[in-house]
Amino acid sequence: MHCEYICSCPEWRNMGPHYDCVYVVTDPHAEGMVGLDVACVLCFYSFNYLGTDYPCAIIHWFVCVGDVPDADTGMWIVHVHNPENITIIHIDTIYHAAQLIPIYAAHHINPGSVKPHESYDKYQSFYVNKFADHHAFKITS
Repeated sequence: MHCEYICSCPEWRNMGPHYDCVYVVTDPHAEGMVGLDVACVLCFYSFNYLGTDYPCAIIHWFVCVGDVPDADTGMWIVHVHNPENITIIHIDTIYHAAQLIPIYAAHHINPGSVKPHESYDKYQSFYVNKFADHHAFKITS
């Protein structure tokens, strides 16, 4: 069995927030990225309703650009379409951790000015890294 840690911390080692991204199952009958979406986990929490615990996550959705991976890299491209597109999901719909690579814009961004926790705000679009590990490669191919 495979185990992963997905972080969602407002303050990580006194250096700023640490929010991981995940693949969320949105269509269980589709294969690969067609049945998945990418989201950033903002918070994990649970609540009890009528004696049943419901583990949940507050997520910020990314939107896929197109219906196929990028022709040059073979990686899917996602971007934040609506900064207010935040949802609560059951954690059972989280499939796997996702790693995003910023797509560097034509204008210059001083690399020294970008802290790791600011990259989701500084960049507009991201490659979904299918080369992070063999699980990610299988998921996104």
